[in-house]
Amino acid sequence: MSTTSTDVPMHDMIKPLSWLLGSWKSEEATGVYPTIKTFQYDDLVEFSHVGQPMINVSFIAKIGDMMKHRESAFLRFQPNTSNIAYIASHNFGIVELSEGTYTESSIHLESHTIGRMSFGKEPQVTKIVRDIKLLNPDTLEQTVSMATNKTPMTKHLYVKYKKQ
Repeated sequence: MSTTSTDVPMHDMIKPLSWLLGSWKSEEATGVYPTIKTFQYDDLVEFSHVGQPMINVSFIAKIGDMMKHRESAFLRFQPNTSNIAYIASHNFGIVELSEGTYTESSIHLESHTIGRMSFGKEPQVTKIVRDIKLLNPDTLEQTVSMATNKTPMTKHLYVKYKKQ
């Protein structure tokens, strides 16, 4: 039997970000970058917990029926602060360790470590900045900016989600 967010009590540490919990589906999602053609896509993100002091995160991005990006992650909280860490594995071969802060309606994260598989293709991601904002109880916004070894920090993704 799988354990879901409703099966176990919520850990006190994650309560300030309980607004994240649940499934969110994109109503608008755009990818841009100087080295690629602008694209529209569908994104689904699931935030859940299993009673521990962290939030589990899963992103699935598709264009039509084709899976384009997958990300599995955890949001970990530093006790007695508004500091948060994002530990993520991306299906294209990087792992991301970002840290930042949260408020009652937003999260700001900046990577300090990007690990990369040895046979990953160019260009190499060197930094990721992620901002997540609750616009209203049913609308979430995420902006992701990215730098590579060939391109300075540039806005890459914008997504507006509706809670499912």
